Amino acid sequence: MTIILTVIAFTAGFISSIAGAGGLLTLPALLWAGLPPLQALATNKVQSALGTASSAWNFFRKGHLQLRDTGPAIGFALVGSVAGTLVVQQLGNEVLQRLLPVFLIIIAGYFLLSPRVSDESSRPRLSRWQFGGCAALGMGFYGGFFGPGMGSIFPFLFVWLLGHNLRSATAHTKAMVLTINGVSALLFIYHGSVLWDIALIMSVAQIIGAYLGSSLVIHRGAALVQPLIVAVTLILSIKLLWFP
Repeated sequence: MTIILTVIAFTAGFISSIAGAGGLLTLPALLWAGLPPLQALATNKVQSALGTASSAWNFFRKGHLQLRDTGPAIGFALVGSVAGTLVVQQLGNEVLQRLLPVFLIIIAGYFLLSPRVSDESSRPRLSRWQFGGCAALGMGFYGGFFGPGMGSIFPFLFVWLLGHNLRSATAHTKAMVLTINGVSALLFIYHGSVLWDIALIMSVAQIIGAYLGSSLVIHRGAALVQPLIVAVTLILSIKLLWFP
């Protein structure tokens, strides 16, 4: 099982750095391995945050990530992440066991119906502060509460609301996801919910996969990955609903 989780973490890191949604592979894997929902979320946050840090650094090093432009959004996302994490910690495993399948089915539907993102810049619809107070705050809460799918939803929001091209949207998404998952991971660590033996092994695999994937960001990545994510998500949803 450890070998399987390591391979999945590497694959998720690679996929997430290209098209996002690696958490839709790692979280189902952790749940399928038998971890209680709260511990699965906490462990997933730690390994995901470290993997995202690897790809974010690679984008920053190559000049595709401008942190000054993302400052307001990062601040709002941080607040949302704290709120979402504190809420989910109060629910407990029994409630999460009922909520997770619903979230996963909704996310699967998003991936089935989501529009293709182009690689052309356009005129922004919102200011940076408006984007932060609306999109980043809401996504921060979602990321702290649940999380999987952020890496694919955020690029669409950056393109649609701020006019970013695909490469820029992907790079700035990493900063947002790192903020949200990093803060959430710290709160889960303080709460004592992380299973460290699994988290550390998966983190190493995530870091390697994310670094390699971020060096190979291509426009067709999402088209190849989305069917796999939808299939895994729906299979897990059925498993949690009918075989808890």
